[in-house]
Amino acid sequence: MSPEQAATRAEAERATRQFVDVASRIEPIAEAECRRSAPRLNCDYLIVVDDRPGQEANAFQTLDRQGRPIIAFNLALIASVENADELAFVMGHEASHHILGHLARVEEDAAIGAIIFSGLAEMSGADAATVRSAEEFGASVGARSFSKEYELEADQLGTILTMRAGYDPVLGAEFFMRIPDPGEKFLGSHPPNASRIAIVRRTAAAYATN
Repeated sequence: MSPEQAATRAEAERATRQFVDVASRIEPIAEAECRRSAPRLNCDYLIVVDDRPGQEANAFQTLDRQGRPIIAFNLALIASVENADELAFVMGHEASHHILGHLARVEEDAAIGAIIFSGLAEMSGADAATVRSAEEFGASVGARSFSKEYELEADQLGTILTMRAGYDPVLGAEFFMRIPDPGEKFLGSHPPNASRIAIVRRTAAAYATN
């Protein structure tokens, strides 16, 4: 084995141990908060790794067909974090989306947007194809209308989950300093990185004094 191969293997083993350790500490904290604040939800989290190659760094929360919450991290994101605090914060953030019911809220927002845009198109006398296009565009606009607020809500609760698991969310939020800043883009899906870092710091400070 060449020195380069040995170094790659050692880094992969380190990243694996770190991911398993963080998941084992965040998962029970997230499940306990879910059962406390959203008892009607399925709180049995499944944390998985998306090992498809060639993807940009990403983590996301979704549900399986039985409503079980899934938190997925791809290999690029696992490799991009600089410490366990960053990984824990991202994991806490994604877990918070489920607890706060954001997937359902986005679906509702999309449905309202679709109804409004398609209705306006029909009132203007548009043909069926144009109405369908308006409906699709309206759903997209609706889904993004409150997405920034949802991200900040998840940052806030994610900060608390991260602290409860014994990690430093302020250090973890430094992850935002290395990713592109969406700024104040109209109907962008994410708030500016500075806003996210600020809410993490405020929440951490308030939680530490309680």
